[in-house]
Amino acid sequence: MSTAPSAPNLAIFRSYASRPNPTTLPPSILLSHSETCLTVFDAFPKSIFHFLVIPRIQPPLSARHLADLRSLLRCEKSIAKEVLMNLHEEANNVKKMIEEEMMKLYKFKWDIWMGFHPISSMEHLHLHVLSADLYSPKMKLKKHYNSFHPSLGFFLHLKDVLSWFDAVPSYYRRMIKLDASQYEPLLKDGDLCCWRCDRSLESMPRLKAHLQEEFDKLTTREKAKSERKRKRTNVSTSSVQASVTDDERPEKVARLTPSQDDGSNESAVGGDLQS
Repeated sequence: MSTAPSAPNLAIFRSYASRPNPTTLPPSILLSHSETCLTVFDAFPKSIFHFLVIPRIQPPLSARHLADLRSLLRCEKSIAKEVLMNLHEEANNVKKMIEEEMMKLYKFKWDIWMGFHPISSMEHLHLHVLSADLYSPKMKLKKHYNSFHPSLGFFLHLKDVLSWFDAVPSYYRRMIKLDASQYEPLLKDGDLCCWRCDRSLESMPRLKAHLQEEFDKLTTREKAKSERKRKRTNVSTSSVQASVTDDERPEKVARLTPSQDDGSNESAVGGDLQS
C-alpha cells in the first residue's frame, strides 16, 4: 500500500532542497546557498534572528535519507558525518552574517545556537541557527519554547551531535535511536523556566515579559561596556598625543613632509578606495 502524500506545507523544505538552482527561490525565503546546502528564513522565527540550513538532495542520498536527523544517522556513518559537516560549514557562514546584523542594529553581539530537533513536523532535515534570546512575537506556546530551550534536552546542539561520532560505538548506536518517547515529554512536562536564570514562570505571557526584561538588561550591560571601552580608548589616545612635546613635533613633521625640491612629481594616494 502506498504512503499518503505529504501535506504541501510539511514538505516545503524538501521542495527547496530538490531545486537544481536555489536562486529561483525569492529573496524573502532564500538567504544563501552553497553546493551542498541552502539557508532560508524561518517563517515563524523563535528568536530575533532565526534561519534554517537545509541539505540539498544529491547522490548518493535521496529525500528518504534526508527526511530527518534520525534518517540521516541511519546512513553509513562517514556519509552522515559529511552531511553534518557541510551543514556546520554553512551554519558558520550564517553565523557571521547574523553577527554583522547584530552589530548594525544593536551595536553588540550575543551568542548564536545551532541545533536540531529530534522530532520534527517538517519532512526534510534542517539545522536551526538562531540568536540566543528566544525573544520573538512568534514564540507563543510552551512546546515551542521548550523545543529551543538550550539545556532542557530537546534541542540537540550540533556540536553534541558531532561528538557522537567520536564516542564508543555502543554510545553512538544508543544516541542515534532518537526515541520519541524519550523526547516528547520534554515539550510539555515541567515548569516554564527562563533559560538564562532558571526562574520558573507561571505562563507564556509572564515568560515572554521576563525574557524581554532579560534582553533589555543584556542590552543595557553591553551598551555600558561599549561606553567604558570608548572612554578608555579616548583616554589612551589623549595620553599618546600629550606625550608628543613641542620640541619633537617639528622634527617629526620634517620627516613626514615631502621635500619641495626633491624633483618628485608623484601624487600622494589617500582617502577611501572607491568600489
